[in-house]
Amino acid sequence: MKAVQYRTVGAAPEVVTVPRPEPGPGQVLLKVTAAGVCHSDIAVMSWPAESLPFALPLTLGHEGAGTVAALGEGVGGLEPGESVAVYGPWGCGGCLMCAQGKENYCLRAEELGIRPPGLGAPGAIAEYMIVDDPRHLVPLGDLDPVASVPLTDAGLTPYHAIKTSLPKLVPGSTAVVIGTGGLGHVAVQLLRVLSPARVIALDVSEEKLELARAVGAHETVLSDADAADRVRALTDGVGAQAVFDFVGAAPTVATATACAAVESDVTIVGIGGGSATVGFGTVAYDAAVRAPYWGSRAELIEVLDLARSGAVEVHVETYSLDDAPLAYERLHAGKINGRAVILP
Repeated sequence: MKAVQYRTVGAAPEVVTVPRPEPGPGQVLLKVTAAGVCHSDIAVMSWPAESLPFALPLTLGHEGAGTVAALGEGVGGLEPGESVAVYGPWGCGGCLMCAQGKENYCLRAEELGIRPPGLGAPGAIAEYMIVDDPRHLVPLGDLDPVASVPLTDAGLTPYHAIKTSLPKLVPGSTAVVIGTGGLGHVAVQLLRVLSPARVIALDVSEEKLELARAVGAHETVLSDADAADRVRALTDGVGAQAVFDFVGAAPTVATATACAAVESDVTIVGIGGGSATVGFGTVAYDAAVRAPYWGSRAELIEVLDLARSGAVEVHVETYSLDDAPLAYERLHAGKINGRAVILP
């Protein structure tokens, strides 16, 4: 079968031919219908060899959807041909966090060497993939897998981040979204459907801001050194009750904390390498700074239900499996408007 693999440190991903996997006991083989491309993959491919926590080659893709092709010994509850989405942050299944469905915060994953597909385990940008356990599959039903597959990360991650801040997003409040690409343009929609807050979107190009307005942002601001001042002007000097940074680079983190109101939430979702400076006098009084990761399985079900109701829609660009390296090239250059989806 064809697969897209990261094979050499520092090199671009390649389309290769590898043996089709067979499911072992407790596993499920999926015929992949769609797979998402994410900035996290770019980050992984930028690490030096000594920082890689897994061996190469690695089949990429941690956003996956497919149809059940074969069941390993002992697996029940699934039918061949059933359309499913893959819940990506695999855990041990038995620790306190996993028992709550929060495998994204598994307490033993590192100890046991458990890694997500595409981020250590073989991923979804291939014709077939192995899912380690049927609990990591969520039925798609009549949802279009191409439109839905980004929701497994680009939908789930902002949903998890936003849910915690909903008590602060009351009428008259303001939420700021920094970075309106793959995750951020979904976050704008989620904020509009889940809260009465005014949404201010920040990004570095008019094209990205146009997408933010199209999906519901009330105000848009160019993300530069003056962005925080403009947000404060729009909020009569108060600042935002919740700020969500989907870039996470040093300049955007600085903007995020500078935008924050008293008793606000600052949530750093992006993995751009920036760190927030927190201390008395450096951020607004009683502001809380968080760095969440992905989301729970139950939250993925909730996100898919939102999509089923028409409340959330991901802007996607589609590519063939052979063109997946081009999708990564365009993503790295900041030319993807929304989310890139590979169609094996």
